Order: sequence, then C-alpha cells, then structure tokens
Amino acid sequence: MNRFLFIYYFIAVVLTTVTWGCAPSVPTSYKEAAGTVAVSPDNFGATLPPNIAPLNFHIMQGDASEAVTHLHSRNGGELIVAGWDVCFEEDEWHQMLEQTRGDSLYCDIYLKAYGVWEHLPTQRFYIAEEEIDPYITYRLIRPSYVTYEELTINERCLENFDERVIYENIRFEDSEQGQCINCHMPHNWNRDAQSQFHVRQNLGGTVFISGSDATKVNLKTDSTLSAGVYPAWHPTLNLIAYSVNETGQVFHTLDPQKIEVIDYASDLILYDLDANTVQHIDRTASEFESFPSWSPDGRTLYYIAARYTPRAEDIDADLDSNYDQLHYNIYARDFDLQTRCFGPRRLVFDAESLGKSASVPRVSPDGKYLLFTLADYGQFHIWHKSADLQLLSLTPDPSPMDEAAEALNSPESESYHAWSSNGRWVLFSSRRDDGNYTRLYISYFDSKGRAHRPFRLPQRTTDDDDLLLRSYNAAEFMVNPVQPTQRQLRKVIQSDARPAVYAGSALLHPEADSTAHTVSLPTERRSSTIAY
Repeated sequence: MNRFLFIYYFIAVVLTTVTWGCAPSVPTSYKEAAGTVAVSPDNFGATLPPNIAPLNFHIMQGDASEAVTHLHSRNGGELIVAGWDVCFEEDEWHQMLEQTRGDSLYCDIYLKAYGVWEHLPTQRFYIAEEEIDPYITYRLIRPSYVTYEELTINERCLENFDERVIYENIRFEDSEQGQCINCHMPHNWNRDAQSQFHVRQNLGGTVFISGSDATKVNLKTDSTLSAGVYPAWHPTLNLIAYSVNETGQVFHTLDPQKIEVIDYASDLILYDLDANTVQHIDRTASEFESFPSWSPDGRTLYYIAARYTPRAEDIDADLDSNYDQLHYNIYARDFDLQTRCFGPRRLVFDAESLGKSASVPRVSPDGKYLLFTLADYGQFHIWHKSADLQLLSLTPDPSPMDEAAEALNSPESESYHAWSSNGRWVLFSSRRDDGNYTRLYISYFDSKGRAHRPFRLPQRTTDDDDLLLRSYNAAEFMVNPVQPTQRQLRKVIQSDARPAVYAGSALLHPEADSTAHTVSLPTERRSSTIAY
C-alpha cells in the first residue's frame, strides 16, 4: 500500500474512533430522582405535528455538573444529546417524528451531581397523524406605544427555522416618510398566493399581493370612517370584509395593564377587488362593529359589536372614563352569494349578559366551532390579563365549550388566534411567559373538538425568545410562502394608490341601515396604525 494512502486511512480510523468515543451515551448506572427538572421552554405533554421543527430546550443546571437527554419511541429510534442546551439535529428529529406518527415520543433526562447520575421522571410528547401548515406570517414589534420604526412583517417555515422579512417598516424611517405596516392576511391560507397588508401614514394604502405581482389601493372614501383595518377574505369570491375604525390609546397611571385601546367609532365595509368598490355592511351609529370573519362556505359573516350610549356631550372624555363599560357581543349576517347582499343581523353569543366582552371570532374550517377571545371588557384583548380563548359549538343550540378550550389558557393574556387549513392546529398569541412580550403557541385541536396542551413556537437556539425584545403580532397560517421580494413591494408602496369607489350599502334592505357616525375626534387622537 502506498505510504501516503496508508497515512490517510490511519488518520481516518483515528478520527472515527475519536468521534465515536465522544458520542454521548445514556448512563447505565443511576438512581431515580423524586422530582422533575426545570426546562425552558417547557413543552412536555404537548401534541406535536409530525412535520414540526425540533423542539429544542434548555435544562436548568442546579447542582448538576453533567446532563444527558434521551429521546426515544417504541419503534426503536432514539436521539441522545449531552449538555444543558438540548438541540436536536433536524433530519434525525424529522425521521423520528415520522416514525412516531399517532404514537408517543418519550424524553428521559439524566443529571449527574456529586458523581452520581439521577434519572428524572420520563416525559412525553404525542405525535399527531395530521401535519401542520408549513408557514406562518406575523409582525414583529417592540412592546412600545408610540414608536414602530423597526416594525417588520415576517414569514417563518414551521418545518425548520428559516425566517425571512416580507417587508420592513424602516425602509421609510425619517419623519416625513414614517409608516406603520400591519394586518398581513393571506387568502385561503395563501393557497392561491394571494394576500394583503396595510401601509399607514406616508404613502398609505392597502397592498394586495397576487402571485409575484402587487398593487396598492386607497380604501378610504368620503363615505367611510377610515381605510380598511381588520380584514376577512371571502373564501370563494374576490371580496374582503373590513372593519373601519377610529382608534385611540388611553394610558393608565396605576393599572398594571398599562394601556387601553379604544374604538371611538367603527363600522364594517365590503371591498370588491374586481370592481374596486367599497360598500357599507354595518354602520349603526349607536354601535361599534369590528373583527369580521367569514364562515368556510362564505354564506355567513361573523363580527363583534358593542352598543354605545353617550353619558356626556364630550364623547372623547366619556369613553376615556368608561372604557370598561364597553361589552362586545358576537353577531352574524347571512350573505347571498348570487346577489352579494347581507341579511339582517342576529345575535350569536351574548357576552354582555355574562358581564364579559368577546373579540376576534374565527370559525373552524369544518364550520363546527367558533373560537374567540373573552375578557372583562373592550375588544383589544392583547392588553387584558383577563383575556382567555373560548370555544362555541355552532350547532342549532350553540353553547360555550369551556373545558374544550381550557388547555389553551393561562393567567396572562391569550389573544389573536388562527386555524390551520385542516382545522387540526390553532396558532395563538400569549403573554404567559413574562406578562410583557407576546409569544406564539400552537395547540392540537382533535376531531372531538378539544384543544390539547400547546407548545411554543420552536426556535433554533434555546434562548432565542429570551433575547428577542419584540412581540409577535397577528400571526396567520400559510401553506405557501409569499412571492414578491421586499424590493418589489417597496416599488409598489412608492407608487400612487388606486382610489376605491363608494358603492352604497351591501345590505339586502338598506333602509334598515342608520346614518353615519357623528363621532368626531381631534386629529392628534385619531389613529389607524394600532394593530392587534
């Protein structure tokens, strides 16, 4: 054998031996520990999609000097990781999840303290049969109240840790070109590569994305309160229902909830993308309507509304002092697909009678359940510690399903939520980790209508969320990524917005509609830049 070839093989054998020698192994001699070990994030007990990215976690060290984590299933697969930061190799993790569909995945942690190994009680995950949509979209925003220059709309792949910025606010950061971007909403989970988001202030308008193309429209008309705010794409027609809002912020001096976001006026409109027309749906002067949401068949529009009776001539001051008296109920209007007209309003959930207030109604893709947030008052529940997710069965005799949604909630705020395209996963915002920063959680929703213990959005490193000084905001599922680049979107935003045309009422009986709002806010108090 050639001398150099011999040396090559010798080095290869040595390196292989060293590599195998350094590979972690499960201790063979240990004693059983009585208690559990603290990990962050603690996702044990959650039900996972078979295509989710690795759920990496950190083990709190305590008195231990070494740690070994053993992930295994009844099918014989295993992953072994040494150290306090437990980060699984992606391909091996996905292979194990695929082998464990419909079964349990077990996790054993071993800690060595004072020369003795201890085995902590076995933890487990359940791996569902149903996959999760590959992508989500969300805003990342600092938890401040007046600055939003570094705001971004992002896209994340749930099957790995790939993340990209769809559009960043700071591209127009100076005072004359200040902007706010919000409400990126895909149509039908972006199956057809259609989505939209709003640009406020300078160069304002709503950006509509279709494939690799984008256009900008000004949805504000002389007959509407504002441009479109909270959107709801119709599932089959090229229509979008919006709320239109005049919104302001009130700051607390003693309340730990810090801030109250109030609608001083709000209506509902319908935008026809093909005709470029805006119509009123609901503009009752004595009520505030918001957060529209379609049923899966597109024949019903759900939304929230609160009746407002002024207690003083100064409406501004009156609402500022009595914000906690606003209680929103959930209503619905039937929609005729041929005439494109709405029928009369009907009550779906009477939160006011319970001394509560509902917000963000979302119907499951199978049309069986209505998921919404419920708090003590108001509709901007991301700031309300009393906010929990609630489930309503859409049967002929609808009833709350408190136990079905119990696993989703915590002592802190749970707010904005979205269904996956197959209806088996719920994505929602929560402040359960520290009460200040909103993080994303995902829960399995089974065929019996029950939510399972949620898990936090997986991250590549175990301290990503701890080091991220921004909140996740208005997250939605997608089956396909967004196509246009930031450069393309910037060019569209710099162009003139196409003005929408007002086309009257979308009600079947417009005479039932009342006159427009008379609420008038000082210019400095008005805001359409606040997003959920």
